[in-house]
Amino acid sequence: MKKLPIGIQTFRTIQEDNYAYVDKTGMALDLIENGIYYFLSRPRRFGKSLFVSTLQSLFEGHQELFTGLAAYDRWDWKTTYPVIKLSFAGVARTVADMKQDIYNILKSNQKRLGVTCERTEDIGGCFQELIEKSFEKYHQKVVILVDEYDKLILDNLDQVEMAKEAREILKDLYTTIKDSDEFIKFAFLTGVSKFAKVSIFSGLNNLIDITLAEDYATICGYTQHDLDTVFSKHLQGVDIEKVQQWYNGYNFLGDNVYNPFDILLFIKNKCKFNNYWFSTGTPTFLVKIIQQQNFFIPQLADLWVNSNLIDSFDIENIRLEPILFQAGYLSIREVREKKRGGYEYLLAVPNKEVQLSFNDILIDFLTDQITAKGRYQDQLYTIFENGDVASLRETLSSLFSSIPYNNYVKNTISCYEGYFSSVIYAYLASLGLDITAEDVTSNGRIDLTVKLEDNIYILEFKVDGNGNALQQIKEKNYQQKYLIEGKNIYLIGIDFSSEKKNISAFEWERI
Repeated sequence: MKKLPIGIQTFRTIQEDNYAYVDKTGMALDLIENGIYYFLSRPRRFGKSLFVSTLQSLFEGHQELFTGLAAYDRWDWKTTYPVIKLSFAGVARTVADMKQDIYNILKSNQKRLGVTCERTEDIGGCFQELIEKSFEKYHQKVVILVDEYDKLILDNLDQVEMAKEAREILKDLYTTIKDSDEFIKFAFLTGVSKFAKVSIFSGLNNLIDITLAEDYATICGYTQHDLDTVFSKHLQGVDIEKVQQWYNGYNFLGDNVYNPFDILLFIKNKCKFNNYWFSTGTPTFLVKIIQQQNFFIPQLADLWVNSNLIDSFDIENIRLEPILFQAGYLSIREVREKKRGGYEYLLAVPNKEVQLSFNDILIDFLTDQITAKGRYQDQLYTIFENGDVASLRETLSSLFSSIPYNNYVKNTISCYEGYFSSVIYAYLASLGLDITAEDVTSNGRIDLTVKLEDNIYILEFKVDGNGNALQQIKEKNYQQKYLIEGKNIYLIGIDFSSEKKNISAFEWERI
């Protein structure tokens, strides 16, 4: 079996040292043959850097690395091109550090290409000089590859003014590409986020955005076919359906893909299921936005958004939905065309890994129950698995009693149904249960539906005596849509008191 390329982002290393490689070179050639300027957004650790490295080896003419790959017989190996590669790696938190990082990157390219720039105090000017001198020296148009184009901004989203400074610095850099059009053969920019073109690319309006292009939906990531072929020996005897539930589900308007990091770590760790990708980066900034925007957490289960909402975002007006999608915490589940034109997307958590891990983080934020969280999760799972609804009130009452007062204060939804239902939703979602928030019926919306193999639970929440929760379930006949499934159905009405910050009434019936 070939070695696993864990943490290896260099195409040459993978090919020379006989690591497993999923062939993306055919799509690389399709890009080159059909355009010049491209932009791609994908979540972290999705294989963007490896694809950029593959493009670099292709344009530099390293034919020996492509033996047996799709590009081998399609590429003109006699012609090579000078490649300028801008790869942002470190963390820069000041303007001086940002500029120094860019100067170092440009200096490294000068050394590799054997040219010297004189305008060292002007980032845009130095970049333009590097492009023109490379063109003159090699008598070929220049290839520009930008990896993690947005990193300087993303690293500073918690200090907005510094993020704005980063945006202006990068705008100066990237605008140079448009001004150097006559010297450029190909340009490819990739990163995690998609900022509005007008805010960062300025006049670079000729970029072809392939983020949601069906032909390139699998340009990064592993498909099921890749697992069945390239990694078939590594995954021999493994429950593939369970692997799909845990790690598949990322969709960019084509076939579903896996995050490569998950699959490689899963295999390395003797096929043990764990949150490999999620654990590499805690989304603390996203949690801050949830708090600032008073976001109703159950809404994350099934979220319909307009195409322009996930298309891009601006530093001055950060919205949670596009960040969650671009960062990989939500993915496209369904697409529908609107009657008045355009499309909208159903966003949902892509897989079990994200569902469990992200809701774990949300529980910590909502309740500050880090030490007691596991105990409540075990109790709730047992209750719902066994249909022990009689014990549910006691467990939930204990859960809400243990939430520190300051957690209610910091959540502006504390006096409303939203906070209480968000806590319950996060807990149940962290168990990997099949839950539906705002479950649509012909007579209205069920606050929360939980489905297990033998049991279905219909939950309705009220606050401060604002109606009888169980009575509403029965009057609206919410259970009707599930009667055909032949399972035990439990109707549960829960009333909360914003004054006592706990359950004030709890009623249930079994059908």
